[in-house]
Amino acid sequence: MSTPLTHRRSLRALAHASIEHGLRHYEPVGVSLQAWPERLRQPCSTFVTLCLGDQLRGCVGALESARPLARDVAVNAFAAAFRDPRFTPVTAIEFPDIELHVSLLSPIEPLEARSEADLIRQLRPGVDGLIFEEGDRCGTFLPVVWRSLPSAGDFLAQLKAKTGLPPDYWSETLRAYRYTTEEF
Repeated sequence: MSTPLTHRRSLRALAHASIEHGLRHYEPVGVSLQAWPERLRQPCSTFVTLCLGDQLRGCVGALESARPLARDVAVNAFAAAFRDPRFTPVTAIEFPDIELHVSLLSPIEPLEARSEADLIRQLRPGVDGLIFEEGDRCGTFLPVVWRSLPSAGDFLAQLKAKTGLPPDYWSETLRAYRYTTEEF
């Protein structure tokens, strides 16, 4: 899943341009796919994360690849800046100080775990992103979250909370999936 440096720079510039375009036009920048290399026209799931100082300022993405990579980055950057329901829209004043991260997701892999201890044994801290699904509830943490929650127990407890489940929750119907990211 390694992306060449030139593609990484292009995708970061595209994310930046989409937010800048959104500040003026209230929509993501258009992406003419013919202008992009073949690799960036292929479907790929992405997340775009925005930080202001040490604080999260927006994070939007998709777990399944439904759009070409370049278009997905443009749409998710705009959405992270202006449509993340946890935050007010990014302003022109704070935009120059926003730190932008693009994460490309690998395909999702189901994890078969009979217990939380079994799941913890399968996790690769710092490497795996994790998805929990229980009924109509779904939550995910990107691998970068391990930096602030290095304990697998804390990582799982916080993901359960994000998913709307109690920290000690476990059931036979809980589904877990892992994925990795390439972040830049």
